Amino acid sequence: MSDAPTAVLRTLGSTRDTPAFVMVHGVGMSHRSLRPLAAALAAQHEVHLVDLPGFRGLPRPRTDLDIAAMADVLFAALAGAGVEAAVLVGHSMGVQWVLETARRHPDTVAAVALIGPVVDARRRTLRHQAAALAVDTVRESMRVNVRVVIDYVRCGPRWFFRQVRHMLRYDTQSVLADLDRPVLVVRGERDPIARADWAEALAAEAGDGLVVTIGGQAHHAQFTAPRAVADDLHRFSIRAMRRS
Repeated sequence: MSDAPTAVLRTLGSTRDTPAFVMVHGVGMSHRSLRPLAAALAAQHEVHLVDLPGFRGLPRPRTDLDIAAMADVLFAALAGAGVEAAVLVGHSMGVQWVLETARRHPDTVAAVALIGPVVDARRRTLRHQAAALAVDTVRESMRVNVRVVIDYVRCGPRWFFRQVRHMLRYDTQSVLADLDRPVLVVRGERDPIARADWAEALAAEAGDGLVVTIGGQAHHAQFTAPRAVADDLHRFSIRAMRRS
């Protein structure tokens, strides 16, 4: 157990004349779910891969951490590493953690990218999410499913379901409406968790929002099609720099 929750950052690349990317995994997952995407971006950008408290076998805090508290832990890690004006990238529930970080600490954030965002406002129940996850498991490769199982086991059911409770309560769409930053929504064409209408609704809610769809992919497009997602993120970062 740990009294002072901390996030762990791993850095790839070293290019300083383009925005840095900060990548945050989803519930139960670890930085390894984003590593192929980070490797694809590292030739042109500095990339920081994050493991949040309680995930990837890191110590679970003595007290529960809601989304706001987790966002503050993420911010502290970024501040400690001297990361400023970055593009925050979240996958699945990681979307909620990066959005809350952007809401609470906007000076740290140049733009936000949401990959496979949760939770669809019309499907905010554990039953809906479990059913969508089951469908996604069938659509993913064996390599993805093995990665998911390993990370879920290391996380453990107690911490996983504590965080899922926060995930279901968080109003992703409302937070986007108040966010004054460029937003990119990325989804796999076959993603049953982040459906097309939900992605479009999020982009429309943002003042400066854009949706891209990765053909043939499901919920883990960042893992199964990292080059395609990296290209979209790179173009988005150039657009965000011009805006600023």
